[in-house]
Amino acid sequence: MDCECYLRKGIVYIPTLGTISRGFCRTIEPVAVVSVSDSDLLYRAFSAAIARGNPKVTLLAGEDDLPPILPKYAGVKSWKAFVRDSSTWEIRERNGIFSIFAYRRDPPNGWAEDHENIETFPRGTSVDQVIQRIIAILQEASGTKEPQK
Repeated sequence: MDCECYLRKGIVYIPTLGTISRGFCRTIEPVAVVSVSDSDLLYRAFSAAIARGNPKVTLLAGEDDLPPILPKYAGVKSWKAFVRDSSTWEIRERNGIFSIFAYRRDPPNGWAEDHENIETFPRGTSVDQVIQRIIAILQEASGTKEPQK
């Protein structure tokens, strides 16, 4: 299971990730759009996205030519404009073990995994604990909450 989120100007975007094949995903709707300061709504949005999982979707003919869906939710015209003011993280679950991956800027495409900034949880960690942690990370990154110690 993969769940990604983007933080842009105090707003968190949580799209659904559809599985194309062999673990490759593409961003699909629905997309939750939530203020980073609203912990309760963020919790519900992450819970819903994780519960949806990664439904199987087909690769659309000419998909590389289609515009990404997230810029329209942010009210910007292009992926480049969306990326310019965004940060991103991903929650992954593999064999019952959750990890949160931070991404770093990687022009010209946007981001690459930041291998120095991965948080892996012990087996048995609940999805609730992982969601609480990603919310804290997002709020710390936006400056809306004191960093956890």
